[in-house]
Amino acid sequence: MRKASYITIACVIVLSVSSSSLSAGDVLRIENDRLRLEWDTSSTSFSVTSKASDCRFIERGTLDDAEAARARKGSVRDPIWGRGQAMQIEYASGQVDSLALFARRPFLVFRRTLVNDTSEDVTVDRIRPMSLRLGLEPKPADLRALGTAGLTGVDRESNPGSYSFLAIADPDSRAGVVAGWLTHERGSGVLFSDVRDGSAVLDAQLDYGRLLIEPGQEVTSETLLIGFFEDARLGLEAYADAVAEHYRIELKPQPTVYCTWYHAGASDERELRETADFAKEHLVPYGFSVIQIDDKWQAGEKLEGPRKNFTTHRADGPYPSGMKPTADNLKRLGLMPGIWFMPFAGTWNDPFFADKQDLFAHKDGKSFEVRWGGTCFDMTNPKTRQYVRSVARRIAHDWGYEYFKLDGLWTGMAARILYVNTGYRDDQLGESVLHDPHKTHVEAYRDGLKLVREAAGDDVFFLGCNVAQNMRTLGGSFGLLDAMRIGPDNGRNWKSICRGPFSGSNLYFLHGRVWYNDPDPIYVRDSVPLEHARALTSWVTLTGQLNASSTDYTELSPARLDLLQRSMPAHNLKPRPVDLFEQRIPRIWLLTDDSHAPRRDVIGLFNWAEKEPASIAYPLAKIGLSETGRYVGFDYWADEFVEPFGKMLETTLPPASCRILAVRRVSRRPQVLSTSRHITQGVVDLAEEQWRRDAKELTGASKVVGGAAYELRIAAMRQSGHWQATGASVSPQDAAAGVKIAIVDQTDWKVRVRIDAPESRDVRWSIQFARPR
Repeated sequence: MRKASYITIACVIVLSVSSSSLSAGDVLRIENDRLRLEWDTSSTSFSVTSKASDCRFIERGTLDDAEAARARKGSVRDPIWGRGQAMQIEYASGQVDSLALFARRPFLVFRRTLVNDTSEDVTVDRIRPMSLRLGLEPKPADLRALGTAGLTGVDRESNPGSYSFLAIADPDSRAGVVAGWLTHERGSGVLFSDVRDGSAVLDAQLDYGRLLIEPGQEVTSETLLIGFFEDARLGLEAYADAVAEHYRIELKPQPTVYCTWYHAGASDERELRETADFAKEHLVPYGFSVIQIDDKWQAGEKLEGPRKNFTTHRADGPYPSGMKPTADNLKRLGLMPGIWFMPFAGTWNDPFFADKQDLFAHKDGKSFEVRWGGTCFDMTNPKTRQYVRSVARRIAHDWGYEYFKLDGLWTGMAARILYVNTGYRDDQLGESVLHDPHKTHVEAYRDGLKLVREAAGDDVFFLGCNVAQNMRTLGGSFGLLDAMRIGPDNGRNWKSICRGPFSGSNLYFLHGRVWYNDPDPIYVRDSVPLEHARALTSWVTLTGQLNASSTDYTELSPARLDLLQRSMPAHNLKPRPVDLFEQRIPRIWLLTDDSHAPRRDVIGLFNWAEKEPASIAYPLAKIGLSETGRYVGFDYWADEFVEPFGKMLETTLPPASCRILAVRRVSRRPQVLSTSRHITQGVVDLAEEQWRRDAKELTGASKVVGGAAYELRIAAMRQSGHWQATGASVSPQDAAAGVKIAIVDQTDWKVRVRIDAPESRDVRWSIQFARPR
C-alpha cells in the first residue's frame, strides 16, 4: 500500500441556471449515463432516478435548512472521477451543498462547504445534512439493512445505525440503495435507516467532536456516495473500489501468519525458535510467511490493560536476549518477523511516564484514561509525535520488524472504548482536549497512523487491531493500513468461532480492495472438533481473508497439520457471499476464477448453527452459475465426486459443518474438477489445463509441494458413456527430477491421477484417453 495522502476534490463549477430566476414548481435537472437528479424548486427537495431500471430510488431528498436556499447547476470536473454535472444549493450564510454526478460513475456525490460568517470561532460537533425517503420495493418491513451491525430490519429499533456505509435492499432480488462515506479525514461518517410515513428512510450524519471554524473560514465536509444497484452487493463493492481509487491504494502481497497470542501469550525465545523451525519445514513450502509476537514482550507496569513501554523488552520477560536478536533469528530462517504494540497509548501513573505527562490528551485537567487502553496520546502534540516516531522507528529499523500489529487504535482518537462495537453508539467524540484545537480527533488519529508509517517505512506491513474497540477506526483508517482486524477476538468454542465469519461477511467488500480483512485466527488444534476446524478454516480459505493461526504447531496431529497446509496460500481473488441479504451469517459463497480459461468455480456451503442441521436449496442462477446446462462437481472434505445436477443446488448440512464443492459445466471431453493441494481445489495450484482434441490428451501444469501427494480429480464424460484414461506422463525435465505420475483409479467417468514430487516445483503433466469400445 502506498503512503496515502488525502486528495482534495477540486470541482470547478460553471454556473448556468439559478432557481431564483425560475417559477415555483420548476425543476432543475442534472444527469449522467446512469443517474438523473431533479431539484424541485417549490419543495426545495430532490429526487434521483436510476436510468437502467427507471427506479426513482430517492423519492424525496431533503437538506437541512434548504428552504432558505437557492439552487444552481453547472458542469464539474474532478481530478479522479473526470467530468460531470453538479447541483449547488447555496445558503445565505455562505454554506453550500453540492450534489454531483460524474460520467460513468454509479453514485450521487454529496459534499457540504461549512462557512463561519460570524466574528467569533465556531465549534461544530456534528452535522446531519441529509435525509432520504427511498422508493424501494417491497414494503419496508420486507427490506433489509446491512451495515456494521450486520443484517437487520430497516426500522430504527432494529438497526442502531452503521459506521461508514449502509445498504438497504430487497433480500429476494438483491436490488437496493448503497450509501457510504468515501472520506474520513476530519469527521466520522454514520448512516441510519428508519421507517417513516410508510417509507424506508436513510439519514446521514457526520460526527466531528470538535471542528473549529475560525471567522471567515470555509471547511469542506467529508464526501458521501449514494447509488442504486440491481444487486446491492455490486454497490458495496463499487463503494470499496471508490475508496481504493480515492486513496490510491495498492495492496502489498498478502501474508500467512502465526500469532503467539492464543498459544502462549508472547511465547518465549525457546518456543518461538521451535515454532519457527517447524514452520520453516512444514508450512513455508505451502505459503506461510510471518511469525508475529504478541502482547507481554514489552516493559512497563501492568495498569489499565497491557504494559505500554514499547521502547524496550522486559528484562525478566520472555525475550531476555532482546527483540532485535529475536527478529534476526526469524529472518535467518527466511521468515518475516512481526510484533504487536499499541502505538497511541501509555500509562500516566507508570513510573516510565512520570516525566512524559505532556504526551497525553486531557479532560478536566487530568490525563485522559480509558478502559484497557490506558492513557490516550495526544497526536497533535509535537512532543507526542516525536515519541511515537522514535518508538516506531526503533521497532522497524533498529530491531528489524517488518510486520506491525497495531492494537488499541481508537486511543489515537483519544476517544472511549466501546468494545464490542458494531452498531452506532455515542462515544462523546471530542470530550478530551487536544494540544492543537484546529485538529479534530479523527484528524489526529489519521495523522498518527501516517506518522507511524513514515517512521517505519513503506515496506512494513501494517495490521490494524481492531474496529470492534471503537468502530470509528473503520473509515478513519481507510488508505492507511494493509490489513484490519474486522471483529473482536474469537475463541475455540463454536459461538466465538462464528465471530470472524460474521464480521468478515458484513465487510467482505473491503477485503482485497481497501485492505485485507483479518477475522482472527483459525483453530485446527486437536481439542477443537474436526468439523468445526474444517468449517472455519474453509471459510477463511475460500473467502481469501487473512489466514492467521495461533497454536503449538509441534503438537498438531498429522491430520490437523494437513488441514492447516491446505489453507495456504491466499488465492487473491474476490469471492462473494450469495445470501448476504438473507442470512445473519451467509451460508453460501461463490469463488470464481475467470482470469484464464477454463473458468473455475468453487461453492462454499456453511451451517453456522451449532445444534441444528441446515437444509439448503438454491437456484444455480442466483448463486452465479448458468441457469442452463448441468454441472458436475467434487466435494473436497467428503473426497468424492458429485453426480451431475442442474438448476438447483440442494443439500443438508449437519450442525457446525461445511461442504466445499468445485463445480464445472458438464462437458463431452475430460476436464479437471478438483485437485487435492488446496481447499479451493485448483485455484491456486492448477496453472494450466488444455484438452488436445486430436491427440485425445488432457495436459496441464500444477504447482506441487515436495513430499506431499498431489491428486487430480478428472471428469472424463462423453455425450454417452465416458472416456477411458489409458496413460499418464510428466515432462522429461520433471521425470529427470524424480517426479512420478500414475492413474490410481477410474470408476465410470471418475478418474484420479496421483503426482509425487521429491521437491516443490511446477509439474507439467499429460493424461491420455481413449473412447471405450
